[in-house]
Amino acid sequence: QVQLVESGGGLVQPGGSLRLSCAASGFTLDDYAIGWFRQAPGMEREGVSCISSVDGNTYYEDPVKGRFTISRDNAKNTVYLQMNSLKPEDTAVYYCNVHRRGSDYWGQGTQVTVSS
Repeated sequence: QVQLVESGGGLVQPGGSLRLSCAASGFTLDDYAIGWFRQAPGMEREGVSCISSVDGNTYYEDPVKGRFTISRDNAKNTVYLQMNSLKPEDTAVYYCNVHRRGSDYWGQGTQVTVSS
């Protein structure tokens, strides 16, 4: 059974940092590209970053470039999103995603709130 579990969200002041985790089970994470998405209240879900399976290449959407870093620990079957210099506009529920064998799988999400 494929499962993704996000954790690490919370309340942080502008300029602060958080590290999100996406723990996978039911499949080998490094066989697939993994993406982070976010959804703010009243907004569409949007992509944030992804990491490829074969060579570990990473990609970032413009709003987070230079501030967020995606990484993968294959031994722990976990993908991370290090978020630095957080801004109020980063406030959202963050989800990880894998597209595997024709199906999309999502975690339950973790809330990130950036506020003073």
